[in-house]
Amino acid sequence: MNIGLLGHGTIGIGVDRIIKKRNDMKVTRVMSLVVDDEIKGRLAETIDDIVNDPEIDTVVEVMGGVHPAFEFVSAALKHGKNAVTANKALVAACYEELLALAEENHVSFRCTAAVGGSIPWLVNIERANRVDRIEALGGIMNGTTNFIMSAMTNEGADFSETLKKAQELGYAEKDPSADIDGPDVRRKLNISVNAAFGVITSEDEIPTYGIRSVTAADVRNASSMGRTIKLIASAEMKDGVISAVVEPTLLTSDDLKAAIPSNFNLVWYRGAYCGEQCFTGQGAGRFPTAYNVVEDLVDIQAQHPGFYTEGRKHASIDNSNVLRSYYVRSAASDEYLASVTETVCDGYVITKPVRVSEMHEYLKKQTENGNDIFAASL
Repeated sequence: MNIGLLGHGTIGIGVDRIIKKRNDMKVTRVMSLVVDDEIKGRLAETIDDIVNDPEIDTVVEVMGGVHPAFEFVSAALKHGKNAVTANKALVAACYEELLALAEENHVSFRCTAAVGGSIPWLVNIERANRVDRIEALGGIMNGTTNFIMSAMTNEGADFSETLKKAQELGYAEKDPSADIDGPDVRRKLNISVNAAFGVITSEDEIPTYGIRSVTAADVRNASSMGRTIKLIASAEMKDGVISAVVEPTLLTSDDLKAAIPSNFNLVWYRGAYCGEQCFTGQGAGRFPTAYNVVEDLVDIQAQHPGFYTEGRKHASIDNSNVLRSYYVRSAASDEYLASVTETVCDGYVITKPVRVSEMHEYLKKQTENGNDIFAASL
């Protein structure tokens, strides 16, 4: 296998170094904004240098972002080359188009590393769907937020202090918005929903509320209830209706997800036959993510065509019939919150079961108005 590698940053270097130790594949050309000694002699000036090279049969994209990654991967597929990506933003935004191009050109498209880093998540969804029917899925899908919540819980630190530590350790970006506000998890959940339920959905339809406003007091309040706060993604297909949401959740002490430490992830699905299956491991990092990129390359060599080759239909996310109780800490009460409050506690309330869609609309308005508020489902 001869590979054209798009991107030679954190993940790209990992992919390159793993492949150098193998004798069944080779990175022959590399596109990179940064040129170092590792890629001298293999540098591709443009994407044309790669897609027009008849010896290159597979392209690996680890650049990140939607554009120009979409144009580059599309060009590779159109030129009859297999494509592997670790780019969750690309897969979430351009899922349908890339799958269609792969099918039209009779090549493979794989993206295992786009969700879960080193965890064999999407491949096990693919495997389960050969025999089973996945009914629900979810879990901890972001290592940065799990590191923050674990540190706040175990060390009693405040949010800003813990976020700074995560940035110093390289777990969080300089701009951490994608992690702490939830878009990173939303993209991963969107990809997982599409793969598990055989549909095409829009990530914009998934209600998402992050941990930006969590405080040490919220962590203490959760602890007094015998619970732990984690940012959780969840989705279910019931009677043909798909619900999905990303939100902080107060987990009971006997919930396995409550014990997941540091920057680890835990994802799970429930099948009609197999029951609940859980997977845990490093959700990010150079070699954990690169490992799954190379696993996809090996699968292509073994002639596994790729994910999601069955017929797909467009579907909408509908949370209108999903009811949950919420912990809500707000600087001031208001008419809506008062109307749904079941228990008033010291500094926070617990609501009666309310529609998830309704609560997220309320939280969105409160946040847009600059109100000091934090909420988590029970």
